[in-house]
Amino acid sequence: MDNLTPEDFARRVTDLGLSERRQVDVALSDLKSEQRTLEGVIAQLQRRGLVTTLQTEKILRGDRIGYFYGEYKVLYLIGAGTFARVYRASHDEKVVAVKVLRKRFRDEPAELEQFLREGSMGLKLRHPNIVSINEVVPDRRNPFLVMEFVEGQTLRELVRIRGALPVDLSLRLINEIAAGLAHAASVGISHRDLKLSNVLISSSGRAKLVDFGLAALSDRNNPDKIADCPNARAIDYAALERGSGVRKDDPRSDIYFAGNMLYHMLTGTPALTETRDRLARLNISRFQDIEPVTKHVEVPGLVSQLLNKMMEFNPEKRIQSASALVAESKRVIDALARGQTKREGENLPKVGEEYQDDDVASDEGEGYVVMLVETKATLQNAIRERLKARGYRVLIIQDPNRALARFQAGDDPPADCVIFSASELGSLALEAYNRFATDEHTAEMPAIMLADRRQARIIAEARGGPRRQMLSLPLRVRELRATLMKVLAGTERRPLGTY
Repeated sequence: MDNLTPEDFARRVTDLGLSERRQVDVALSDLKSEQRTLEGVIAQLQRRGLVTTLQTEKILRGDRIGYFYGEYKVLYLIGAGTFARVYRASHDEKVVAVKVLRKRFRDEPAELEQFLREGSMGLKLRHPNIVSINEVVPDRRNPFLVMEFVEGQTLRELVRIRGALPVDLSLRLINEIAAGLAHAASVGISHRDLKLSNVLISSSGRAKLVDFGLAALSDRNNPDKIADCPNARAIDYAALERGSGVRKDDPRSDIYFAGNMLYHMLTGTPALTETRDRLARLNISRFQDIEPVTKHVEVPGLVSQLLNKMMEFNPEKRIQSASALVAESKRVIDALARGQTKREGENLPKVGEEYQDDDVASDEGEGYVVMLVETKATLQNAIRERLKARGYRVLIIQDPNRALARFQAGDDPPADCVIFSASELGSLALEAYNRFATDEHTAEMPAIMLADRRQARIIAEARGGPRRQMLSLPLRVRELRATLMKVLAGTERRPLGTY
């Protein structure tokens, strides 16, 4: 919107019902006159939580609609696909997810029916491993679903960040996915679109199935019905079912694609080559010529056997149902637990242990998130790759002030240790490092400063402490690893799947 004044923006916030006028006035009263620019007003209202980034962008564009769906106020966009968008929204302080059919499909009867079918089926499903749908609004001009909001990330994002997941975590997640599938099957619903992006991992580490948009009520009265390919999302299932000679909606199809997910978790790569080529996806050999999981990663024999039974091309030899998969995966989990001989943490490095700069992966950093504040791409990549190989998750931020802003009093910290690098940032890194040591909500958190020996002032002025360490550049990996273990001593590791 051209020539929008600070007063115009504030008025739009209240006129749209995003916040009460009294709250806006109180927030603006804390601004000095020279701060009452458009940028200053926006920043203040965002700091006070009276307007979100998404709402701000819409106001600045001059949008008149899209701030509310029914009684639910839209806060942020949390997911977008070809078919629909998903927003974080709120009503009466309750946070929900609102799934909205894209405009171009609202006049398409098949797509609209599929979207509303997803909602109607979801209303029937109440299970800890399925995202609940609480309301379906079938307004043809503006259809949407109101869903349980899950704080976390998709399984695809977790695998993209972490790479191959540990065997125990992969098995636990597939067991929970199977439990959700089994509940859906108990009311005659299959999923029909199993993939990593359709599984959410909550902040507590629980797997929750989402998007039953291609689900179908099994037609038990028509066993000869053959699978078709109504759209791109259904091709993989249809190709498998045609090739293996089973009817559409065979419950064992979900088992096969759950196997592809387990393979992807264990190896970091899918068993089925991902492609947009329709002919390639319809090729039956794609489902038969699966590389053994052991070509990518070493796994216990029981795990390999389970995976082979899930991805057996012959449906008669495949695990026959989701409930059977729950039992089979639990049996493998229990067997591996009984065979575990090492005490938990026995193989973790001790503080002060000598490290070698090698490329051997280990799990010493499992459960820890490290934030690196650095602008130099070569150093970013070197530290990220070496720490990732040891099980750490590494967040990269270039702006020291943005890094500090991620740590808010009362919120769970985004990282367990922050590494400030002064190689390029100089005094900015020093100021952030020292502020991190003095701010009440971060004073006890681990931090490491990287500085060149020639940066004498920075070395002299950096605040020390039991959980504050200084390392010199160029950096030696073994020193960084040993220092991390030292400053993180006493910090509780995060549960697998939650970081």
